[in-house]
Amino acid sequence: MASEKLENFDSRTVNEAVSERYAAGAQAVQPALCCPVSYDGKYLQVLPEEILERDYGCGDPSQHLSAGETVLDLGSGGGKICYIASQVVGPEGHVVGVDMTPDMLDLARRHQQTIAQKIGWNNVEFHRGNIEDLRLNLDLLDAWLQNNPVSDVAGYEALQAEKERLRREQPMVADCSMDVVVSNCVLNLVAPELKRQLFAEIFRVLKPGGRAVISDIVCDREVPLAMQQDAELWSGCISGAFEEAAFVAAFVEAGMEDVQILSRQADAWQIVEGIEFRSMTVVAYRPIQSSCCDPCGSVIYHGPFAEIADDAGNLYQRGRRQEVDAQTFAKLGLPPFAGCFTRISTEGKTMAAEPSTGCCG
Repeated sequence: MASEKLENFDSRTVNEAVSERYAAGAQAVQPALCCPVSYDGKYLQVLPEEILERDYGCGDPSQHLSAGETVLDLGSGGGKICYIASQVVGPEGHVVGVDMTPDMLDLARRHQQTIAQKIGWNNVEFHRGNIEDLRLNLDLLDAWLQNNPVSDVAGYEALQAEKERLRREQPMVADCSMDVVVSNCVLNLVAPELKRQLFAEIFRVLKPGGRAVISDIVCDREVPLAMQQDAELWSGCISGAFEEAAFVAAFVEAGMEDVQILSRQADAWQIVEGIEFRSMTVVAYRPIQSSCCDPCGSVIYHGPFAEIADDAGNLYQRGRRQEVDAQTFAKLGLPPFAGCFTRISTEGKTMAAEPSTGCCG
């Protein structure tokens, strides 16, 4: 694709550039879209070669899933992460893939029955939609448009009303319905003015205590406007990349807590105009809801740091026993804190602790 400047830069032009690039990527391999990733080979054996070849990711969020979980993959493409996740979560789990590119959805869907037969269960579904608007199912909207073509203002108004009805009555992804939201090198493709809405949608669909595990391209400093207005750089996962600290902050701004960097590529994937672009995977949690703010027990932070603070503003000093409310007490028994704290109930019973999965223990 020749370099093309986006003179009228907005979400529509970004979507068009991305759709064109990834529609081509569904038909033929696009090496420039890939960032080297190592997956667990046992999960790849059931996948056809064309899905393996047309994988345009930069990480493997599927390695952070567990059996029985309900998982949403944002920008599921040819379905590789969804089909890996299907095997990880098992027959009791469920996987939903959302993508806006029909050619990519066709690639994922046409192998669904064959892969399900090889795995032994079919727990994957794919929907067409924009990941910053997870209420609107574009497959359903397309079906409506077949019978209600828009040719005048009245038709346009009817279309807008139908979109709102679908969001309200038949949401593609319901509130608080997902244990985990994953994404692999897709969030950077969303237009800047829609990124805040995207993170709000991730928060909305997660269950309290649920988590987002996101692999994406980040950069060491903010991408200048001139690069943001280049269609080729945008669709190539460059122009929309998050500055590293801004990527982490975006989760916190959306209401998430306890954000961790799980992996960060040591060497730059690409260097463009002196800016380093690399893969990073983070996990962030939706807070557990509790109506009780009274002390529910006490905790003792194990170390090794003298003190730490969580995103809720709670400060924990090493070796010091302190009372916490029900929400915090529950949270500290779960990843990424499990094993970092001793938890003692109001009755004086020490709660069992799992091994630590974070860096605080």
